[in-house]
Amino acid sequence: MANIEIDEVSGTPTTGHEWDGIKELDTPMPRWWVWTFYACILFSVIWWVLFPSWPTLSDHWKGVIKTTDRTELVDDLAVRETERARWVEKFSALSVTEIAQDNELLNYAMAGGKVIFADNCAPCHGSQGSGSTNYPVLADDDWLWGGSLEEIETTVRFGIRANHEETRTSEMPVFGADYLTKEQIADVAEYVLSFSKRAEDKAAEERGEEVFATDCASCHGEHGEGGRDFGAPKLNDGIWLYGGERADIVRQITTPHLSVMPTWAARLDDVSIKQVAIYVHSLGGGE
Repeated sequence: MANIEIDEVSGTPTTGHEWDGIKELDTPMPRWWVWTFYACILFSVIWWVLFPSWPTLSDHWKGVIKTTDRTELVDDLAVRETERARWVEKFSALSVTEIAQDNELLNYAMAGGKVIFADNCAPCHGSQGSGSTNYPVLADDDWLWGGSLEEIETTVRFGIRANHEETRTSEMPVFGADYLTKEQIADVAEYVLSFSKRAEDKAAEERGEEVFATDCASCHGEHGEGGRDFGAPKLNDGIWLYGGERADIVRQITTPHLSVMPTWAARLDDVSIKQVAIYVHSLGGGE
C-alpha cells in the first residue's frame, strides 16, 4: 500500500497528483453536501414513480398519481367555466345597453373586453384604439357606421365588407374608370379641400361643386357631413382614413381604397363580442 503524503500546510492528505509543484489535496466533500446529493437522488426516484416520466415501447409511464400540468389545467379550466357560466347566462339574455347599465356586468365586460381587444383588435386599431395607417381611430367621435353600443356591436359581429351575409357593406365608385375626367376629378378634389378651407383655386372649386352635387353628395352629404347609412366618411373635418392631402383625395376618387374588417361572429362567442363592443365604446369615442 502506497504511503499517503500529508500536505505540510493544511495537514490534509494529497491524491499523489502534482503539476508544476502544485499538489492536489484529497479533501472530502462536506457532509451536508453529500447528504443533500443523496436526498436529491432519492427525490428523483420518487418523482419518477409518482409522475409521468420514462418512455415505454408504445407509450410512457403515467405515474402512480396519474397527473400532469395538462390535467391540472383542464381541471382548472373546468372550474373557471363553471364560474363563468352564470355570467354567460346573464350576458346572453341582455343587450349591450342593458349590460352597460349594470355596474357588476359592466365591470366584467370591461375586464374581458380589454383582453379580447388586445388579442384581436389592437394589431390593426392600435392599443387604446389609437388607430394606425388605413385603420380608423376608435377613441374619437368620428364613426363611419355609428358609435353607439348597438352599432359598434353590429360592426364587430358582422364586420365591414366581410364574408358574412349580414356584413355592412358599401362601395365607392371608381370614378377614374372613364366616369369622370382627370380635370373633373381634380376639380372635385379642390372642392372637397374647401370644406376644410384649404382650396387654392376658386374656379376649380366652383366647377368641382357641380361635380360633387351630382356624383358625391348622395352619399357624403351636401356639405360633406358624411352618411352613416352608407359608411360614407365625413369630408368636412380633419380626420382622414387614407390621407387628406390633395394627392390622397385625388387617388381615393380615382381608384378608391375599400378596406375590410373581418366578421368576428365565427371567431368570438356572443359574450366576447358584447364585452369587446362595450370596451371599444368606453375608449372615448362611443356615443
